[in-house]
Amino acid sequence: MEAFFIKTPNNLFMPASYHDQELLKKIKAGAAVKLSCTQVRNYEFHKKYFALLNMAFDYWEPPENRATKVLVGVTPEKNFDRFRKDIAILAGFYNATYRLNGEVRLEAKSISFHSMSEDEFEELYTKTIDVIIKHVMHIYTDEALRSVLNQVEEFE
Repeated sequence: MEAFFIKTPNNLFMPASYHDQELLKKIKAGAAVKLSCTQVRNYEFHKKYFALLNMAFDYWEPPENRATKVLVGVTPEKNFDRFRKDIAILAGFYNATYRLNGEVRLEAKSISFHSMSEDEFEELYTKTIDVIIKHVMHIYTDEALRSVLNQVEEFE
């Protein structure tokens, strides 16, 4: 689990976004946790990336597929973390490994601050826009999507 916090003037830490707040809610009151602190590369840009992903996730409707109908009693759920990872993979930011059965499995690269440079993160952001336009928000152009995202950020 990875969450971001902002230090307040009275030396407290508050969740930096709704996503971070939701992660924090998963920790029971009184539970001991181990935290590591890393000062982030460009937190505002990081927030912009997640605003883009959240907007696309809210817009996205998973297609019905025959495989889910075969699994009686199984109802797949719309999952933000899986969505985020699939977007990163489609943007070309993944590691490929072999599974036990010989198939190749693609895993999204970590976007943590110690794993991805500022330049690589900017490239991921740009390619994420392309992926979202191609696979999720077909009616938008690059410029229109950036304009909508800028409007969304103004209200946050």
